[in-house]
Amino acid sequence: MTIFRFQMTSRAALLTAVCSGLLLSGGFVHNAHAAGRPQALTVTDEPLPPDLQNRLYAKPARAPDITMEKVLGNDYYDGGQTIVGRKVESLRTELSNLQKTVSNISERLTKLESGGQAQAAEYFANVATIDTQLQSGTTPGNPRLIKRLAVARNSLEGLAGNVASLNDLAVEVANADSVAGFLLESVRATYSLSGAVEEDHARLAQLEDTINNTAVVVDRLQNNVNDDITRTVSYLGTERNNLRTLSLAVTTGDLFGKSLSNRPFSSAQPANFNPDSSLTPMPGAGPSPVAPGGSPRPLVKIRFDKANVAYEQPVYMAVNEALQRYPNARFELVAVHPAGGNSAESTIESTRARRNAEKVLRSMTQMGVTMDRIDLSYMPSADATTSEVHLYIR
Repeated sequence: MTIFRFQMTSRAALLTAVCSGLLLSGGFVHNAHAAGRPQALTVTDEPLPPDLQNRLYAKPARAPDITMEKVLGNDYYDGGQTIVGRKVESLRTELSNLQKTVSNISERLTKLESGGQAQAAEYFANVATIDTQLQSGTTPGNPRLIKRLAVARNSLEGLAGNVASLNDLAVEVANADSVAGFLLESVRATYSLSGAVEEDHARLAQLEDTINNTAVVVDRLQNNVNDDITRTVSYLGTERNNLRTLSLAVTTGDLFGKSLSNRPFSSAQPANFNPDSSLTPMPGAGPSPVAPGGSPRPLVKIRFDKANVAYEQPVYMAVNEALQRYPNARFELVAVHPAGGNSAESTIESTRARRNAEKVLRSMTQMGVTMDRIDLSYMPSADATTSEVHLYIR
């Protein structure tokens, strides 16, 4: 091999020439004028240094193999938490707080229901004791029965306190229902946010199902609370009326029965008379509903000719039978006084008759007949020898 060597200085000069020169037919040419001064051209066929060869001839390089493990492995999923992922965690925390609230409401409702059952049992135990003793016979105003009556009344008041607590629970359940609805809308809106990975949507789907399940529990709680309120209020109204009637029975020492205001109108037969007509006695009270002379016959006639007149039981039986036949009936309570004597005596008798009529009125209201179904009036009678109270049915 022939080597043309014009001037050889050093290997460093060759490297400089190679790096800054032009490639010519297997060799390198250095432009000496580029440096500002003339230099000799050196041509050689010696091999380039290995490190320079690696830099000059590195292409093409082999790309790495893409395997299934690379796609499905941890390299793809190792991207850290996204904005949507942080939103999912925030919603999950709010859902946890909601579930704790719902659990607390459920426990309180269970305690109120258990307490209400205990109070109702205590109430009916005392009422049953009073009814049993009245049925067997007792004295008027028996202190033992009065004590039982007070305990029964306290049990009803305890149930009234439960109604207030149930109303508070109803408000809390309504708030929980609103929170559940808000969380559900928030989850559905998060689906459309940009910057999520596949795992975020999977967790959103799981969170949405959990919120839906919680909302079902909240709806069930809401129905249970509302049912308890409605049932307890109706129960209290009925038993308070019964307790007033029972209180009257304890005072007199006679057994009456349930309050007359609790009669079910849905099962009653329609009345077969015109309620707007003149006073008409209850059918079956006598051979003829109208006495001789054309005057109406009273349903009950009470003659107050002594200090203590036991009129409660006959009045209760008469009104009870009347309401069985005519559930929508009205009653006329008339204070009757003797018509004879001078004006002063007539005034005294009239006042006495009105007071006796007020006593009968109070007894009827304690039995459960409301004031809007009773009309009051008074009249003199030539046949009366003492103060009387007549009860008519319309």
